[in-house]
Amino acid sequence: MRAPTATSTARAVIEQPRPVVECGALPAKATVGIPLVISGSIFTDGHDLVMGWVRHGQPGSGADTTERWRELPMRALGDDRFGAVITPPRVGPCSFEIVAMPDVYGSWLGDLRVRLDAGQDVTLELEEGARMAERAAALPGTALGDRQELNALATRLRDPGVTPAHRLREAARPPSLALMQRTADRETATRSGPWRLIVERELAGFSAWYEMFPRSEGAQPPRSGTFRTAAARLPAIAAMGFDVVYLPPIHPIGRSFRKGPNNATESAPGDVGSPWAIGAAEGGHTAVHPDLGTLDDFALFVAEAGRQGLEVALDYALQCSPDHPWVGEHPEWFRHRADGTIRYAENPPKRYQDIYPLDFGSADRAGLWAALRDVVLFWIRHGVRIFRVDNPHTKPFAFWEWLIAEIHHDHPDVVFLAEAFTRPAVMQRLAKLGFSQSYTYFTWRTTKAELGEYLTELSQTERVDWFRPNFWVNTPDILHLYLQQGGPAAFRVRATLAATTAPSWGMYSGYELCERVAAEPGSEEYACSEKYQLRPRDWDRADSLAPYITRLNEIRHRHREAIALLPTLRIQEIKNDSMLCVSRVNQARDDALLVVVNLDPYHSQEGTIWLDLEGLGIPADVPFEAHDELTGTTYVWQGPETYVRLDPAQQSAHVLHLRRR
Repeated sequence: MRAPTATSTARAVIEQPRPVVECGALPAKATVGIPLVISGSIFTDGHDLVMGWVRHGQPGSGADTTERWRELPMRALGDDRFGAVITPPRVGPCSFEIVAMPDVYGSWLGDLRVRLDAGQDVTLELEEGARMAERAAALPGTALGDRQELNALATRLRDPGVTPAHRLREAARPPSLALMQRTADRETATRSGPWRLIVERELAGFSAWYEMFPRSEGAQPPRSGTFRTAAARLPAIAAMGFDVVYLPPIHPIGRSFRKGPNNATESAPGDVGSPWAIGAAEGGHTAVHPDLGTLDDFALFVAEAGRQGLEVALDYALQCSPDHPWVGEHPEWFRHRADGTIRYAENPPKRYQDIYPLDFGSADRAGLWAALRDVVLFWIRHGVRIFRVDNPHTKPFAFWEWLIAEIHHDHPDVVFLAEAFTRPAVMQRLAKLGFSQSYTYFTWRTTKAELGEYLTELSQTERVDWFRPNFWVNTPDILHLYLQQGGPAAFRVRATLAATTAPSWGMYSGYELCERVAAEPGSEEYACSEKYQLRPRDWDRADSLAPYITRLNEIRHRHREAIALLPTLRIQEIKNDSMLCVSRVNQARDDALLVVVNLDPYHSQEGTIWLDLEGLGIPADVPFEAHDELTGTTYVWQGPETYVRLDPAQQSAHVLHLRRR
């Protein structure tokens, strides 16, 4: 028979700490300046109350040293769940732990109040409270100032000159409660953690992206645009309120099996080809297409973007054209067919002869992986800190875990966006391994039921601990049928939903002009796709949605925390299957938005909304204002029930700022 161990005296239990990923094997995500709730289920045997703290700081800073880690008390959230809110101050690795123990003083205080209310003699109970304070003062780690306050509290609890009720009030004062909690003897406290966090900069958790092909800007077909002509477009992109301008691959394009317009398998002289067929005699992943200019011209483009308040994101596509220098220099980096030829990309029965995939399990795996890391480092040296990664799900998980860790070791500010339209488990794994943001299924969620289910899944499940969604309304590959058929109202609906329900959103150029002609019926490909040809546009068209998009991004920045905090998103009830109502609030619940959208781009829709006013921080018994940030109109509402009507010919959505009068 074994004797009881010291650990058996710990009575508190901590379960389901969050945010925790894979039982702590991988770090959860946090963002500088955006509140993060640390929570856990805390309970104990018997009837004692419990109390807990969150302690957080840099890894290795001392889970056992209060002077190097910050500490916050946890508050009850209901159902034995406790939480505390931290706001990470800096980029880099971080850790937290949860400490919990029975709240002996709080339990004593509760019993004292009941006994006093029952008219019992509480002299001995008050003496017990005084002795608790004295024991806390005698602990070796108690600070001098706290020791003095504890002894003073003991004296007040014994004061015969005042009534027991008065002494109860002294014991229950918030400063007394806080004093007794922070000086409690933690020798038998339960600890959970430390658990890892990776804190990234604000752009990783809150951003608006605009995708453009620089070769189309200022182009006069067959002459390509350049970095210098494309730079002239940057002020307009910045004026719409975007944070990131994302460029598809800017590298030399292979000539072998070059694609023609509309993905034709045969190209004619002068056809520009797909920029994803990377590499030619002029260079590979660290070269720029000569038609766009030079590296110096690229530097000027990056500098101009910075002057406009934009960051440049580059496409990181790990594939090569047959003309890429690596094909001749490192044939071992590619897969080979039985006849010795290099295997091109296939998705049977489709064949992509203009692209060679890399062999990540090559005999020279170390050399290949190092070269791919060096590509990222090369562009970091040229001012790029954001990378949109093409099809990461077709490369090994181990590669991404290694690469992202390698880059973040010296460049923790680098942001990686995963373009992985694939199975949910694979998308989630990539996010867990370190991708800052992820493309989503938003593009294909168009009905009320689909949107409500998906938004709830992204915001109210544990995946919020690691998965940061980026809602793209369109891409060069995806023109959804809803946009093809719905006209400008559909474009406004999708932009409103993306910009207000996701912390990050993006659009591909031409969206503001409502480009919606598909290559053929049933296809999501654009006709005359910019992936294969130059597409200069008239950006000054009177029917452009640029002013509307500008307002959406202005709303995002005015209500940054409410929109950035995905866990506060809630679906509000509205009695119409063609209308969706979503609320967004900040952590303090003093900034609340209500987004009401008519999902039907053809007909007026109306419905009655039932609001969770308590969750929105709005009193139910007094009038409040609902100010439409899209139109400037202010409505006065009272109570949870209200009526709305939206005519898509005039207005497809309300974005209402709920304000107390």
